[in-house]
Amino acid sequence: MDVRQLQYFLAIVDRGGFNRAASALYVSQPSLSQAVRALERDLGSELFHRIGRRAVLTEAGRALIEPAREAVRSLETARASVAAVHELREGRLDVASMPSQAVEPLTSLVSAFSRRYPGVSVAINAAFTSRDVIDMVRTGAVELGLLASAGPLSDREVVSHALGRQRFVLVVPADGPFAGRRAVECRELAGQRLIVGQSGTGMRAYVDALREQGIEFAVAVETEHRVSLMPLVLAGVGLAVVTDSWRDLAGRLGARVLDIEPENTLDIALVARRGILSPAAAAFVTAATSAADS
Repeated sequence: MDVRQLQYFLAIVDRGGFNRAASALYVSQPSLSQAVRALERDLGSELFHRIGRRAVLTEAGRALIEPAREAVRSLETARASVAAVHELREGRLDVASMPSQAVEPLTSLVSAFSRRYPGVSVAINAAFTSRDVIDMVRTGAVELGLLASAGPLSDREVVSHALGRQRFVLVVPADGPFAGRRAVECRELAGQRLIVGQSGTGMRAYVDALREQGIEFAVAVETEHRVSLMPLVLAGVGLAVVTDSWRDLAGRLGARVLDIEPENTLDIALVARRGILSPAAAAFVTAATSAADS
């Protein structure tokens, strides 16, 4: 028994006879009849009563329909899986990310993905706000986007996959204020010189909210270039309020990272355009959501 015989059997069932099935399959009727007879010999039972030009299912034939369909579907799934793996031997995946999320979790996600699919090139596109990310995904400029938002996203424009949360922290130079501390109350930022992001970012929204609460501070630098954050902090220009995606990098560079109390967080999400994704994008989403669930 082979799957081709099962496909022929199902074609006869679905088309209502040998002639129509042979035409649909682009095979001759004798070849089709021969394949069905071979299947019947393998099973030890007749599948059809041949009544003139009609083919009427026997009881054994009716019993075979569902297992045959399941076997054919399984083979199609297996072929699709193999094809996807083959396609992922090479290719390109375009991802947009906000700067802080490009530090983490994007670094870990791309690292794991690249180890599994080394032939796929990942292109990371800069997006400064969550709106930028959504627009790039929605318009097809990229397939996937990584962003932070103050709350869960609507799925009206893109499909969103939650990856967790990141809290706000304060990055200070080694010889800066709050020595020996692991945490700082948000009200203690009063009077400090802060390095902040541009409007539209979660970082900026957070410090603006502090000011609305009556916590007065000086803006030392407003920057769109997050790569400048750590050099500016280490140079003593100011303190940076960032998400804890920066924690490990800041520590390796010699800065200190303090939790800001009370805890305030951003939701991190991977967003995808609607419809069928490329094999690379689908694999990336699966890996990212699996990691978030583990």
